[in-house]
Amino acid sequence: MVTRINGFSGMDIDSMVKSLMTAKRAPLDKLKQQKQIFDWTRDSYRELNSKIVQMSNKLFDMNKSEALNTQKSTVSGNTTAIKAVANSDASNVSMEVNVISLAEKATMKSSTGLQPQAGGQATRGTTLADIAGSAVQDTYELNINEKTVVFSKTDSLAIVIARINSEIPTVNAAFDEISGKFTITHKEYGKEISDKGADKQSKASSLTDILQLNVPNDFGTGVNVDYTKGKVTVTSSLGGTQTFEPSTDNLTVNGVKLTFLEVSGTTNSKITTQSDPTKAVETIKSFVDMYNELLGLMNSKISEQTYRSFQPLTDEQRESMKEDDIKKWEEKAKSGILKNDSILSEAVTSMRMIITNNLKGLSEAGITTGQYYEKGQLKIDETKLTEALAANPDKVLKIFRGSVSDINSKPIFSEIRNQLGSTLDMLSKKVGTSKYDTNATMTLKTESIMGEQLKEYTKRISSLESKMTDWETRYYKQFTAMEKAMSQFQSQSSSLAGFFK
Repeated sequence: MVTRINGFSGMDIDSMVKSLMTAKRAPLDKLKQQKQIFDWTRDSYRELNSKIVQMSNKLFDMNKSEALNTQKSTVSGNTTAIKAVANSDASNVSMEVNVISLAEKATMKSSTGLQPQAGGQATRGTTLADIAGSAVQDTYELNINEKTVVFSKTDSLAIVIARINSEIPTVNAAFDEISGKFTITHKEYGKEISDKGADKQSKASSLTDILQLNVPNDFGTGVNVDYTKGKVTVTSSLGGTQTFEPSTDNLTVNGVKLTFLEVSGTTNSKITTQSDPTKAVETIKSFVDMYNELLGLMNSKISEQTYRSFQPLTDEQRESMKEDDIKKWEEKAKSGILKNDSILSEAVTSMRMIITNNLKGLSEAGITTGQYYEKGQLKIDETKLTEALAANPDKVLKIFRGSVSDINSKPIFSEIRNQLGSTLDMLSKKVGTSKYDTNATMTLKTESIMGEQLKEYTKRISSLESKMTDWETRYYKQFTAMEKAMSQFQSQSSSLAGFFK
């Protein structure tokens, strides 16, 4: 450690060292400025990556048939027995539906209400030993759908429920304290429950015995509990009636998904389907807004003005400036860091080319690209779009989602999404961003081009900072030595002067 001495010579050593170090620090300040621009560049890429992932995800959702549906079904008559949702390919044939019976999931249910042997009403706190009484065994085994769970006699019904639901993912267990009945229900329609009973080698009774689920099972025997099909009749307005026996709670007829909620009783449900482009219009409008926002952001980045005289501020410069002035300066310094960026330029060109290739069809549907100075921004005539969808929905929707009959079609949604995927690949390789994360503050991977550059910046800055410390120490040592020498000289001069008096 260097002892800093001021005062003997009257010199301000701190100021002198600081002045000398200013020149020495110039390369370090320059390197830190370069790293700051580098960090700002990474942040800007990360922001763009987030926006691109968001648009890619939305395009995936928009490409689904329900997002571009131009059909709508309404229910009259019995409006509580069914729900009707038209698919995009739904016909305009009206139908009358009678729900005779509902499909039921496979369920194992106690044959009688469970009661403790000591009397009273069973609750969720009642244990298996309480129900079994003197016939209690130490363990009970449940073997359902290829999953085995072993219970202790001290387990309560609440514990039994919790363990079944956590360890057998295909079923749902429940206990009703009102009826006293325990149930195990398959989570899916149309699937049976396989109960294999208890394994003879385990010396345990099947849990279905003690809970009286369906039929008692002895060692090694089991039952398959089947689901129940529903029964529905559908009468077409064009004539004819057909009976269906769905194993689930829904059925699709004439492109209309019917969900059955209750038995019809004496009043049938009437389904009417007609053209309604409202949902498709909203989806296309959302796409246009999203496309314009991303394209505008990219265009602004690659054409942003650069202010070369505004370099990142050094620590010393910051100390002498007000907060508002720092903010204004940095806005200028950050401007243009992605000017003419090759990744963004390629993405913009490709996106605009996809639109240009479909411009004729888009124009007929009320979507145009505006003036040249608007750089590809889309304009939408909602009235014209609505009319086009009502008149020929397949023609319009083919532009956005393609056609199953045309394998060579290049629909806008999938084409732009593919291009965005390529852009994300390039950003991931260069910056270390994620192709799936929408968070603008995502952690960047170090295994990337800029990740390696960051390591090099950090290494060089650390090395220079170490040198600065060494230089500063050396200067103080030199001035300290000089001060001591001058002090000794002054002392000697005083002594000599006193000698000659």
